[in-house]
Amino acid sequence: MSTQTLGIVGWREWGQFPEIDNEKVKIKVDTGAKTSCLHAFKIKPFQKEKQKWVRVWLHPEQDSDREVVCEFPIFDRRKVSDSGGHITNRYVIKTPIIIGDSQFDVELTLTNRDNMKFRMLLGRRALEGRFLVDSAASYLQGE
Repeated sequence: MSTQTLGIVGWREWGQFPEIDNEKVKIKVDTGAKTSCLHAFKIKPFQKEKQKWVRVWLHPEQDSDREVVCEFPIFDRRKVSDSGGHITNRYVIKTPIIIGDSQFDVELTLTNRDNMKFRMLLGRRALEGRFLVDSAASYLQGE
């Protein structure tokens, strides 16, 4: 694979979600994480036309009580080990994300990140074939 076609991201970037009212979230690029995750302080599974869905409550901005509620079909359930080694079974959704000039579908596990600095982690699966990481830089893809 040619690295000339890959974009470069810093260790933190902004991402925009077209299917979540074009909300922007601050992302930590995490090459140590296989899967990407999105902050959800409340998750409620439900049935919609014989398919399993989740209703998700988000605080897209750090240190803000502003809530966004959205719904997604459940893409998967996965056992995920967090940075402390705790394993949880998380819902996975799939939704488009825009980072800089790139738009692609990203698989996101849902977890409460209220006490974390970033509302989202962008893991290796999402980075692969799309971006190289400059760990000394920030917001190379703009806001």
